[in-house]
Amino acid sequence: MKLYIGNKNYSSWSMRSGVLLTAFGIPFEEVKLRFDFSEGSAWHRTIGAVSPTRRVPVLIEDDGFAVWDTLAIAEYVADRHPEQAIWPRAPRDRARARSLCAEMHAGFTRLRTVCPMNIEAFFPDVGARLWAEDAALRADVARIDAAWADALAGSGGPFLFGAFSAADAYFAPVAVRLSRFSLPLSDASAGYRDALLAHPAVEDWVADAMREQDFIVEDEPYRSTR
Repeated sequence: MKLYIGNKNYSSWSMRSGVLLTAFGIPFEEVKLRFDFSEGSAWHRTIGAVSPTRRVPVLIEDDGFAVWDTLAIAEYVADRHPEQAIWPRAPRDRARARSLCAEMHAGFTRLRTVCPMNIEAFFPDVGARLWAEDAALRADVARIDAAWADALAGSGGPFLFGAFSAADAYFAPVAVRLSRFSLPLSDASAGYRDALLAHPAVEDWVADAMREQDFIVEDEPYRSTR
């Protein structure tokens, strides 16, 4: 399979699928495209040839069959590899994991908007200002904190449902955002954030992002240069 992704430093959606496949040792070829949304760019030509949405990530089978959207990719991989506990085995845990992923997929727009993923940069001063001024951001983080703490209390950790699952891959970019902007969490959620960032699949993604040495102005609301 091939997984088409964007810049690892910025692409939170790509990170979910890349971390998921890597964490479970599922073989795939990574095809990384530099974000460039200008008309006629290599991005548009390449991604337009494999996905009707022109967005990443996209998973492509050997015969050209395409799966886009991170939730669809997780479900497809779980179907293809039933020997792997992509989702928790227990039915209620599996339902809760899917619920959390769907909530992340559709919500937390304020966190996404004001705290974009930027792996190589740290913005504690920006985070402190946003935390003081933005009630919607505080509400998003409070909900994430509560969801994490509830799942961890039920499973005992170290990941949301004990062993690493699709839910953890889904929240990996959130852990990056919370870390880079130094947003406050309860002790339980802070411990989970750190455990998630220390997972080998997440560490691999972060290391690759640090090696990119790229700067895309459209994805840099808080810096004018690297």
